[in-house]
Amino acid sequence: MDLGTVFYASVVRDPQMLAFVDGETRLTYGEWYEDIMKLAGGLSSLGLGRGDHFLCTMRNRYEMATLYWACQMLAAVFTPFNWRATGKELEFVIQNAGPKVVAFDESCEKEMFPAIASANFEKRMVVTTDEVKIGTKISDLLKSEPIEGPVGAKDFDTCLMLYTSGTTGQPKGVPRSHLAERTAAISVIAHLGYKYGYNSLCVMPLFHTMGIRVLLSTTMINGALINMRSFKADKALNVIEAENVNSLFLVPTMLHDILYSEKFKNFNTSSVRNVAYAGMAMVKTLERRCIELLKPEVFANYYGSSEIFTFTVCDHLEEKAGCAGRPGINQVIRVVRADIQGGGDPDILLPCNEIGEVIASMRSPEAFKRYWKRPDADKKAIRGDWYFTGDLGYMDKDGELFLCGRIDDMIISGGENIHPEEVEDTLGECDLVEEVAVIGTPDHKWGQKVVAFVVPAKINVTPEALDKFCTGSALARFKRPRSYVFVESLPKSASGKLLRRMLRDVNGKTT
Repeated sequence: MDLGTVFYASVVRDPQMLAFVDGETRLTYGEWYEDIMKLAGGLSSLGLGRGDHFLCTMRNRYEMATLYWACQMLAAVFTPFNWRATGKELEFVIQNAGPKVVAFDESCEKEMFPAIASANFEKRMVVTTDEVKIGTKISDLLKSEPIEGPVGAKDFDTCLMLYTSGTTGQPKGVPRSHLAERTAAISVIAHLGYKYGYNSLCVMPLFHTMGIRVLLSTTMINGALINMRSFKADKALNVIEAENVNSLFLVPTMLHDILYSEKFKNFNTSSVRNVAYAGMAMVKTLERRCIELLKPEVFANYYGSSEIFTFTVCDHLEEKAGCAGRPGINQVIRVVRADIQGGGDPDILLPCNEIGEVIASMRSPEAFKRYWKRPDADKKAIRGDWYFTGDLGYMDKDGELFLCGRIDDMIISGGENIHPEEVEDTLGECDLVEEVAVIGTPDHKWGQKVVAFVVPAKINVTPEALDKFCTGSALARFKRPRSYVFVESLPKSASGKLLRRMLRDVNGKTT
């Protein structure tokens, strides 16, 4: 079944159920379907059809979600990209994806104008919201004659192309099939125990794999997507209470801001039944806070990627803090020798408790096939039937996975391997620390030294106090930070991920 038909099935199941909320916009499944089919008709009149790429760069909003579904009805390839991208990045993606139509809103228009000019796009093939002066207006396309129904894509047709964050070099396109996307959404529903009609907070960006997953899985169970165009903790709390949000699928930084908000106690969050996090590690103190304050029926660490959405899931974090869990449905996970040059053997497994690179089976129906126009990236990440994640981890005696960070982030100091997340987890237990991120910086004696960037929880926090805490902890002495940098906040991406690479560029004074 193609994704357009998936949406149609939810409409037929219950057209009167609330489907989408975006500020004052409130649509039932029946009403939203009418808009989607009209918009599909308008895009078709522009020439968008089967297999064509549709580049969309917007904040989360009614127009973007509707464009996603209109593309599925036409068997086009929805290709979202970060609205915070630079003009140079946008120009690269336009040239790389070769879209038939480009859509954007006012959040990125200044950067987009020169990018589309360099690509010589016809004015009529640029689709924009009413706030943008140029382009074919989405509001006008919504007045078009609707198409009769989904055109009917095949399982292995591409329906979506996500771009990786591009932490090094240019972002990589990840084509996703209808089968892979449908299976990934079903995995979320099954692993997290979503029930029919659950409402979900839709604040993870729709250019990110988690945002798309929330959109698709919620629709499949006839839930309502409660949209937020940008994340602010107090606003999120207000929305959770007002709209009876049942499911939160967020990155840890967002959950941190919600749970540490001074106004948290003023809001009723009892409607929340399911809480999951993904995208990065969560310190154990924050895991405990999620359990104690939100009291969810299901609380899970969901480990995956844009390439293969589900690797592992852990839904018993109260018993195994920090655990990434067991392989998901249709998945096999291994830990092999880590080799940054790409020499790890997928058939030589490491014993339990030994750290290596995590690899996942490409035979999963959730897996992509290869990167878009990047044979070099394919060669590095795909070896036979295995996808090399670039993540470090180990299996415990129970066969459950624990992650230790990225290979690229590992610190080698005095010949010893130090994993930033272990140091962060230790400092996260200190009541003087609100947030912390650890990196390695060049050192003439040790090769690299451990530097901790700390958002202090109190005034007058000193490096000596933090070092004393580390010395009294279970952290090995050679892993202690050699320097501390006190900051007001940590740099994060639009999807809430910690940006370690930006910390490496900080020119602040270290103590």
